[in-house]
Amino acid sequence: MTNSSNIIKLLLIFVLCELTQLLIFNNLQISGFINPYVYILLILTMPFGTSSWLMMLVSFVLGIIIDIFCDTPGMHAGACVLIGYLRQYVLKYIAFRDEYKSDSFPTISIYGSVWYVKYALIMVSIHHVALFFIEQFDTIFFWPTLLRIVLSIVATMFFIIISQLFIRSKSSSFD
Repeated sequence: MTNSSNIIKLLLIFVLCELTQLLIFNNLQISGFINPYVYILLILTMPFGTSSWLMMLVSFVLGIIIDIFCDTPGMHAGACVLIGYLRQYVLKYIAFRDEYKSDSFPTISIYGSVWYVKYALIMVSIHHVALFFIEQFDTIFFWPTLLRIVLSIVATMFFIIISQLFIRSKSSSFD
């Protein structure tokens, strides 16, 4: 895959992630405890060879756009920049190969479901813990916040895995 096709693919993922989050998933709040944040799929999907500064810049832009439309001043941007920064360390931690291909995308179809679920679960958990504790910024409501984190992680993971399976089935049908 050439570099320009990677850029087009990532721009398409960026637009889809932002639009689906703003138009669909922000309206799926179930009793205030389940908030799926699927827009972070872009951060999870960036190629392995993405430089740290570019990863953090894309993470910031992704988060700040959600912040602008959701009236959450910097909360999503902060959580996204955190996972954008930690992504390289998480990938090193769960590496099952000596080295990832730098132009490869981390997806279920390429690296398998066990590896991908572990990777996505760690990243989603870091994002949600940071986001919800920044939002709450108080220890008085620790247990309700923890419940929101766990339920939102489950909902987000469900939708991310569904999207990966859809991508997998679409790509396997063209082979």
